[in-house]
Amino acid sequence: MRTRLLQGLSLFSTGLLAGTFGYGAANLVPTFNAVPLEMRLDFHAELMKMNGITVQGAMAVSALSSLALAALTRGRPRILATAAGFLTVASFLITRFGNVPINGLIKQWAATAAPADHAGILRRWELFNDARTLAAAVAFALLTILALRETTPSPTADKPQEPA
Repeated sequence: MRTRLLQGLSLFSTGLLAGTFGYGAANLVPTFNAVPLEMRLDFHAELMKMNGITVQGAMAVSALSSLALAALTRGRPRILATAAGFLTVASFLITRFGNVPINGLIKQWAATAAPADHAGILRRWELFNDARTLAAAVAFALLTILALRETTPSPTADKPQEPA
């Protein structure tokens, strides 16, 4: 029962994380690129205030529950859960050391002005965003495969038992 609860928690939290990053990559980034720079900077800076807590929380729950699931399982389920946990940790590291420093620059630019090379820096932020989105999406896919694998009945489960 404990394993199933961990599996559900890891699948749910990783799905939220992948969905958050996916929404950002598919909708927010193109919108950022379509509006005037000043509007993008202001909105981006405000958005990061809100995202800081929720995204970090989803990353922490996803990584911890996936790695705990790995500790409680064996064989292929352990491999899938471990890989998902490491991919979630990778999304955290990409965020922390890639996106967050650039978010700090964006916050400064919103209060002052963007430098001449801002377009290259914003492209780098988008590359980091794509990388963390991919990591979270693959983690979610692995946990989904694990959940489907664990709940799929065996082919012999539906066959009637022959009398002995």
